[in-house]
Amino acid sequence: MSGSHETSPVLAVAGADPKLYSPDLAPTAPEGRTWGAFSIFSMWMSDVHSVGGYTFAASLFFLGLTGWEVLAAMVVGIAVVNVLMNLIGRPSLRYGTPFPVVARMSFGVMGANLAAILRGIVGIVWYGVQTYFASKAVQVLILTFWPAAEAYTHGSLFGLSPLGWFSFLFMWLFQLLIFLNGMETIRRFIDFCGPVVYLVMFALAIWILAKTGTSSLSLQLAPAAEGSTLWHILNAAMLIIAYFAALLLNFGDFARFAKDERAMTVGNFLGLPVNFIVFAIITVIVTAGTVQVFGKAIMDPVEIVERIGNPWIVALGSITFIVATMGINIVANFVSPAYDIANLYPEKIDFKLGGLITSILSVLVCPWLFVSSPQAITAFVSVFGAVLGPMFGIMIADYYVVKKQKVILEHLYTMDPNGSLYYEGGWNRRALIALAASSLFSIGLSVLGALGHIANGGDWGWALGAVLGGLFQVLLMRGAPVVTRPATI
Repeated sequence: MSGSHETSPVLAVAGADPKLYSPDLAPTAPEGRTWGAFSIFSMWMSDVHSVGGYTFAASLFFLGLTGWEVLAAMVVGIAVVNVLMNLIGRPSLRYGTPFPVVARMSFGVMGANLAAILRGIVGIVWYGVQTYFASKAVQVLILTFWPAAEAYTHGSLFGLSPLGWFSFLFMWLFQLLIFLNGMETIRRFIDFCGPVVYLVMFALAIWILAKTGTSSLSLQLAPAAEGSTLWHILNAAMLIIAYFAALLLNFGDFARFAKDERAMTVGNFLGLPVNFIVFAIITVIVTAGTVQVFGKAIMDPVEIVERIGNPWIVALGSITFIVATMGINIVANFVSPAYDIANLYPEKIDFKLGGLITSILSVLVCPWLFVSSPQAITAFVSVFGAVLGPMFGIMIADYYVVKKQKVILEHLYTMDPNGSLYYEGGWNRRALIALAASSLFSIGLSVLGALGHIANGGDWGWALGAVLGGLFQVLLMRGAPVVTRPATI
């Protein structure tokens, strides 16, 4: 057993190559699996209960569907997500390994670095963006209790005012101090985040209902959509699946710490179908109520608490959504790049250093400039998001269909040319061809969607790319030698 920075106990792997093995990438030992169903449930609460999650949930009710149609879309979409999360989480749960190590099964022990880099880039960019969003709530908090600070909102250095820089760097450092303590601290933090946001959301819903009564409740907040109702429901369901696209790759980073499969599946069920639908219903109660209370539908919860006017309520709301943003940043944007970067050079980079590199790169991205350009966001999501679907499809098809859930654990950590996951120099060229071919299709569909030629093109691009990636992987791996001797450790 070995460990660092509160690393969970790990299994020693005989003959492991230092280029592929470190305490952070090693299989989690049974005594290191401390995440019960509640921790998995809390992880999903942290992912959904954010300003972005709130806005996304509210936006579903502006698609021109009736309340029942939106509910049907939610049930279908989140049920699919639940099944897919269980599928991608199972190999990590079984072998105790994070996403970049599981990717070695499909792409080869070195080819997995490509998958890790692509997923890591997405995480780093969104880590910076979410940190910037949280820093705006910090700025609201400062201005509420120190109005004179308004003087520091003028002027600009690389696109941010002095107060903007202070708020951003405060948020950046605050997150870093928590995150770098390791996965057990992260578990305790997200156990706290999700439930706290629920308390504030319930309070906000009660306040809205006290102001408006039930008369404000309208589950159709936009004119009825034209065309096939079923098609609109499927589009809305696809939006929900695409919302979870990034975590559909690296959920294994968390599943590896689950106590057992029941903890993972129960946590996923409570955190995805149950939690997502309840949160969305609270969201629509609040959003619909703002039409009567403030004269327009407000989809930003921070703006709602600002408009209430009471400085202590503003403080409570701002702090809550700062915590919520930190929660989603951990789950979706920090843990994955930290592991992905550590996977590039395990001999020198551990989870802590990988996290530090992630944080530094997230500043260099200048996320405030990024979010100010809709074209930049669209291009980024279209290209990188479209690659995540094919990658998911390849990994699922390879593990369940090609390898039939049998992988030699030692071969995940060996550079021996006789290893079943060494392929050609550590790269599985068949998987790379499958990824390139399916990604081209997925990116093309996403670009057409971004240009307005195909409704929800980017979201459907993810799904169809995943299907194509899986099919190509199965077809290309036909005839390839597959070693399925059971693991010996």
